Amino acid sequence: MQTTQETTNALERRIDMSVALADIDKDVDTRLKKLSRTVKMPGFRPGKVPLKVVARTYEPQARSEAIGAAVEKAFGEAVRTRNLRVAGYPRIEPRESSVSGVLEFSAIFEVYPEIVIGDLSGREIERPVLEVGEAEVVETIEILRKQHTRFELAERAAAGGDRVVIDFVGRKDGELFEGGQAREFPFVLGSGTMLAAFDAEVIGLRAGESKTFALTFPEDYHARHLAGQAVQFEVTVKKVEAPALPEIDADFARTLGVEDGDIARLREEVRGNLVREVKRRIQARVKDQVTNALLAVTPIAAPRALVRAESEQLANNARRDLEAHGLAVDKIPVEPAWFAGQAERRVKLGLIMAELVKANKLHARPEQVRALIEDMAESYEEPEELVRWYYAQPERLAQMEAIAIENNVVEWVCSRARVDDRTVSFDELMGNAAARDAAPKQIKTDEQ
Repeated sequence: MQTTQETTNALERRIDMSVALADIDKDVDTRLKKLSRTVKMPGFRPGKVPLKVVARTYEPQARSEAIGAAVEKAFGEAVRTRNLRVAGYPRIEPRESSVSGVLEFSAIFEVYPEIVIGDLSGREIERPVLEVGEAEVVETIEILRKQHTRFELAERAAAGGDRVVIDFVGRKDGELFEGGQAREFPFVLGSGTMLAAFDAEVIGLRAGESKTFALTFPEDYHARHLAGQAVQFEVTVKKVEAPALPEIDADFARTLGVEDGDIARLREEVRGNLVREVKRRIQARVKDQVTNALLAVTPIAAPRALVRAESEQLANNARRDLEAHGLAVDKIPVEPAWFAGQAERRVKLGLIMAELVKANKLHARPEQVRALIEDMAESYEEPEELVRWYYAQPERLAQMEAIAIENNVVEWVCSRARVDDRTVSFDELMGNAAARDAAPKQIKTDEQ
């Protein structure tokens, strides 16, 4: 076997190879002889089929397999002798043979980039600091009350925060437009379901009253055929319902999963959930900054084969998510190219972190994984059941091991970068949604 190597770009390589046809012919004979010992053909007993008869039927298949094996062997030896780490699969292209008695071909492939972690000492990481106190617990319970708002029929004009049920018809240049009409349509005034200008026209109307008004859609309206367009709506209010917040009592506590209705226990459950959620959000913010720092100080090229594979995976995830929401994927094309930027970032980060873990022995330790699982289990009615669930299958445990490895990487980077602690408010850390994500409708559950 003869080989020559050519570098086509930073990561792509081309190796020209040749194998002797005599070696392929020998392998074909070996395969046919082996096949003749077991093949069944009409008129012959098993194992007694003449080799020439076997060859007439099976030689094309045997030759194809022999060539494939020869190419695979030649490629494997070529990359091993050159110490190349192949990323993805090679593309094999035949070449015109300049020498008789040989099969010539080229393998075009990519290699993994060389990774040297850059200097992190100049990178600044801001770590949020927040202690969960009584004020945060009270605010979260108020959010929980709003989540459980009831609406009661009101014999008055509609006001902000009310739920109204309306019939409406919209016209543009006197013609009905797509999506511009509905009957018995419920929405909460001020919730953002409708345009603020639409809400303003409905406020002040009573059940049974109608109104016609003009409205201009914003220039950036999501429905392009309406963006910036002036239309006219006819609205009839069918029902006005006022919000009624539940009292903070035993019934409210039971609604949130506290079976005995103990308000003190409810507050402790809320506090515990908040502490865990605050910790998770702080870790997420720090991790985002760590990954940005690693990418900034360690610029590398990403193998296109890996980016394509990651793009496909992200597209498949998106399709599954659409299906889970009851949407027909065949009517909503999802292109891997949409995820190329995200895929490239994920590939680069994965390569950098893998090198970091390997070079600095940042693998997950059993006690770290156990601590993560037990911490997660604290929010469940039967924590030991969740622990057993994770340890029952290696795939589940691998998810927690990956989190532990990420935590080790974050800790390693923070020990080398400049970390500044900054006190933040509860609303700032939680975002505009405040504690909605931290305060689920059920405080505890025993389901996974």
